[in-house]
Amino acid sequence: MPDDRTPSSMVRMLRGYSIEINPRQPRVVDAALDRLERGTEVFLVWIPGADPMQMVGPASSLRRAGLVPVPHVGARHLESSQQLARLAVRLAGDAGVDRILVVGGDRARPAGPYEASLDVMRTGVFQNAGITRMAIGGFPEGNPSILPNVLEEALAAKLNFGRSAGLELSIVTQFCFKAEPIVSWLQGIRARGIDNPVRVGLAGPASLLTLTRYAVHCGIGNSLHVLREHTSWAKLLTEKGPAPIIRGIADGAGPETNRSLPLGIAGLHFFAFGGFNKTIDWINAQQAR
Repeated sequence: MPDDRTPSSMVRMLRGYSIEINPRQPRVVDAALDRLERGTEVFLVWIPGADPMQMVGPASSLRRAGLVPVPHVGARHLESSQQLARLAVRLAGDAGVDRILVVGGDRARPAGPYEASLDVMRTGVFQNAGITRMAIGGFPEGNPSILPNVLEEALAAKLNFGRSAGLELSIVTQFCFKAEPIVSWLQGIRARGIDNPVRVGLAGPASLLTLTRYAVHCGIGNSLHVLREHTSWAKLLTEKGPAPIIRGIADGAGPETNRSLPLGIAGLHFFAFGGFNKTIDWINAQQAR
């Protein structure tokens, strides 16, 4: 009889995961309040064109339930310095937020004065509001809009600024559909002396059409190639969810210690493209097997 248990290395990686939700979907927010363990980091996405203040109420509800809200702050979505100041005050004061994810934002032209996430970090607005824990983006497969050397320099600049400003910086990666680029990227940043904790982004279980659509939207070129050209692997991902990728990361990243995962992995970060409940059902099933 085949052994269908989840390997212990995968189980350890699944502990302490984080997940993204849309704060404009009340049913998803309610499901998060009901289903997630206390202490889970819940990232609140800022959809382009939406009012960022709509994150405040859900963040407050998550905080009261013992969860840890992590609002997205998209530099290119911000319309003015005044809006940035109001957002920081309301997130910290009204919702008790103590950490954020700062990203450039999926927008060709900035809506206001901020071109990049480092511009927002340098304002000191969130630091003045008492928010000194910040996550920034990592791109194991690169970014189609940014040259690799520019992307590497931008990461170094944010980390250097974070150290000088006394920020507690972590990295959350874009999702991939293969383990190899994730492990290679982690090994690369560790070789350059970057020791900040990293959450590894993964797409939760979803249909092939859904995964392909998000891969196109997010510019994940190599992963899109995997889905289009390697039908057996694509079928495995849709049947098993991200389990093969997690197992590949666990196998390729090296030995763990009693205290931590290898290569400074802080945990997994799930993009619930196939639905929040479907993703949580999958995680719970993996942990129970």
